Amino acid sequence: MNAEYDLFVIGAGMAGITAANRCASQGWKVGIVDTLPYGGTCALRGCDPKKILRRGAEIIDDARLMHGKGVNQNGLTLDWPALMRHKHGFTDDIPGAMESTLKRNGVSTFHGDARFVSRHHVDINGEQHSAARFLIATGARPRPLEFSGQELLVDSTEFLNLEALPRRIVFVGGGFVSFELAHIAARAGVECVIIDHGTKPLRAFDPDLVDLLVRRSEQAGIRVHHSTSVSAVTHTSTGFHVAIERDRATSNIDADLVVHGAGRVPNFDGLDLEAADIAHGPQGIDVFGHLQSRSNPYVYAAGDAAGTPGERLTPVAVFEGKVAASNMLKGIETVPDYAGVPSTVFTIPELNRVGMLEQEAARDGREISVRYHDTSGWYSNYRIGETTAATKVIVDPATDLILGAHLLGPGYSEVINTFGLAIKLGLTTRQLKSVTATYPSVGSDLGSMF
Repeated sequence: MNAEYDLFVIGAGMAGITAANRCASQGWKVGIVDTLPYGGTCALRGCDPKKILRRGAEIIDDARLMHGKGVNQNGLTLDWPALMRHKHGFTDDIPGAMESTLKRNGVSTFHGDARFVSRHHVDINGEQHSAARFLIATGARPRPLEFSGQELLVDSTEFLNLEALPRRIVFVGGGFVSFELAHIAARAGVECVIIDHGTKPLRAFDPDLVDLLVRRSEQAGIRVHHSTSVSAVTHTSTGFHVAIERDRATSNIDADLVVHGAGRVPNFDGLDLEAADIAHGPQGIDVFGHLQSRSNPYVYAAGDAAGTPGERLTPVAVFEGKVAASNMLKGIETVPDYAGVPSTVFTIPELNRVGMLEQEAARDGREISVRYHDTSGWYSNYRIGETTAATKVIVDPATDLILGAHLLGPGYSEVINTFGLAIKLGLTTRQLKSVTATYPSVGSDLGSMF
């Protein structure tokens, strides 16, 4: 069609920016729009700022672990305002830098609310633009909650911009957000409570390692309530009452702040996808494996907005953005390869997973060999005083291939990448054990994890 743009991208996070830059580099006329500052959740209000704040918590925890082992804490505390300024030193320049790069590459940039008005037209702040193709990469937003007072909760974005930490925080939900933020706040002296409606939190991770992490969380001062639901949140003269129910019994928890950590859903607010015949559901836009909409062939989706088998992770969004761009440019139908993608809960210590859980492999009818090790006494953990660490590796004994790897321990978020590479490339445990690693390092423990 005779359109103003070859491609218009809705959402300036990592998936959208990746695709926009790639298509513009091939001579396409590309536009991009976002309601929020350019850069997306990960860089501005998620992974990156979270891990900067976590660094302060790590220092506090490291000193505590070495107490009596040669380190005297001497009143060591976390200066939250200074740590927050350190975070802003990274995040504040990102939107401008991202937009400048897009403009240098020839991408037209827009700010505001986008709304479809037809299959080929989008309205931005009252002005219509036409495009031959669209990529929807709008990310996710906190899942709507169904109890009275849910509007009183803050989300992770607001937490990561707090100028000061309150004395008592309740986290609603037993997933990544609650555990990661609680582990930061607890090391700053905050009383933290996690309310999880399930019997076990972090359900995507190995349950044995989750049990260890919960015990470690409680040692850090975080209370975890299982099989508990929130029925209401109300204002009080001193903060909030969080009404909870467990086994038909009700009680209240007092808090100065209540944080939404109960999951996220694709963010399609205001897009009016129906006007462009874009089918979608709870998991995102209904797409073929090659990321093209099943109902509107002029639309592609990537990242958290796309209903794909991929984990809701930034690296997945980036490579989906690359694949979508390549498919549009070349008119091909490449399907992203999701094998060997690791995920990490950046608690202290961190919890990691790549590949299959033990129960998933068993349900598949596979013969498996489970290699479990309590690594708390291994040199790399003894050296720093950590007393909670373990690994579980799932191996196919017939082929010696790794089906899954699950690691809880300091520095294991680096080691899990090697397991991811092994799964993706089909490396055997014998091949991994044949590698000579630098010693002493956490990576040198890998061979012993089999």
